[in-house]
Amino acid sequence: MANQKILVVDDSLSQRLVLNALLTKEGHRVIMANDGEEAVAKAKSELPDLIIMDIVMPGLNGFQATRAITNDETTWHIPVILLTSKDMDSDRVWALRQGATAFLNKPLDHVKLLELIETLA
Repeated sequence: MANQKILVVDDSLSQRLVLNALLTKEGHRVIMANDGEEAVAKAKSELPDLIIMDIVMPGLNGFQATRAITNDETTWHIPVILLTSKDMDSDRVWALRQGATAFLNKPLDHVKLLELIETLA
């Protein structure tokens, strides 16, 4: 379903811009944050339909930010896709334990991400 409000969280500007271009081309509205603290704040203030978040970030990492978002009474319902270069099974298990809805590896498979977004709509 197009026209969702999606929060993209990554400390890499280039990664944020790639995701922004991909998602806006598909008709979504994109909000961006460059770290976990900003992600938690924007999740509460913007109430996006979906969050796509990197794990490895300075300060509050993606695991911690996901846990904060999914444990908050105002944002617990927002699906979180963790997108990361970490690809160990233990990372995937830990991501799901923190409340993530899904886990995708970098480099990003655009088709796989768009299909996942459709299933979460």
